[in-house]
Amino acid sequence: MKLLNQVFIITGATSGMGKAIAILYAKEGAKLILSGRNIERGNALVNELKPVTNDIIFHAGDVSKPEVNQELVSKAITTYGKLTGIVTNAGVLGLGNITNISIEDWHTTLNTNFNSFFYLCKYAISHIKKEKGIIIANASIAAFKCFPNHAIYCASKAALVTLVKQMALDYGPEIRINAICPGPVDTPLIWDSANAFEDPKKAVDDARKATLLKRLGTPEDIAKTALFLASDDASWITGTALTIDGGIMATS
Repeated sequence: MKLLNQVFIITGATSGMGKAIAILYAKEGAKLILSGRNIERGNALVNELKPVTNDIIFHAGDVSKPEVNQELVSKAITTYGKLTGIVTNAGVLGLGNITNISIEDWHTTLNTNFNSFFYLCKYAISHIKKEKGIIIANASIAAFKCFPNHAIYCASKAALVTLVKQMALDYGPEIRINAICPGPVDTPLIWDSANAFEDPKKAVDDARKATLLKRLGTPEDIAKTALFLASDDASWITGTALTIDGGIMATS
């Protein structure tokens, strides 16, 4: 198993890509601290993984708040005595352009998509450094490609990718830090995102057609990439933003 006895915090773990990453990491032997806002979904995931491992804890909370991230790190250290890495997946859309998005939605999106990564890294890095571990941020092709009425979403993802590269400079060689940048993945988020368009169903189908592989990604596609970056197979990869998009960015 590629992650045997390694300890990871995974945020946004109760649905979509975060859930798929949690499931795959558990199967690969990792000990997990999982985070999400939905307690019922979090407990259901823990129960789902019981046949795989007992080394899994769900800690409910809103990672846009600094103290929740501090609690996650403390939980990892007090429970398992170490922290190998973090994988951040928590995200919201904050749909709207600059003139019609509310200031509250702007700050909520920035806090969830970007500041939460800073908070968790701030508290986790000293522990990850001891393990020569890894940090993975789940970003988006929206870091490079703009979409209508996604102003703060695109801005937050672009900021996330830049911070990942800068942190890789500051914390190498002890820590490998990378971003994954999914394209259109079949999760609830893409359907919420499609509401920014006149015909949401057509928007999702157009995204599928725009991929060179003519299909939407699956959460499992992203999970396999996150496993690769966390494993020794990626031991010479840091400071990169890896697009997983079915080829969309090749046409941009």
